[in-house]
Amino acid sequence: MVRVLRASVAAVAGAVEGELAAVLAWLDGGPAPERSVLRAAVKESLAALAAAAPGRSVEVRVPPFGAVQCISGLRHGRGTPPNVVEADPKTWLSLVTARLDWDEAQRTGRLSASGSRSGEVRRLLPLT
Repeated sequence: MVRVLRASVAAVAGAVEGELAAVLAWLDGGPAPERSVLRAAVKESLAALAAAAPGRSVEVRVPPFGAVQCISGLRHGRGTPPNVVEADPKTWLSLVTARLDWDEAQRTGRLSASGSRSGEVRRLLPLT
């Protein structure tokens, strides 16, 4: 039983490494990974961001795959939050992996950051 479990863990680890390689290759100009792989990469990176900076002052959106609230401070409750960062999946993952600079992403319109605290997300990137 232990051998089967170890083999399963190794297979999962190998699959995750393959999925990560597919996402990184896409960011570097290769073919797009499967939608499920892309969704997982976005969700995991957003979870890592929220863990690195817990709070509810800034909302980070990466449609259509996810959104998190992060950065400690005043909490937002209803309606549109005053501090929002939004990017498409490729832009977000490029920022997370240091393949794209925040200023360049904003200048080219690939990243929207509104509100006085949205720039605090910038200091947390890339996620390492």
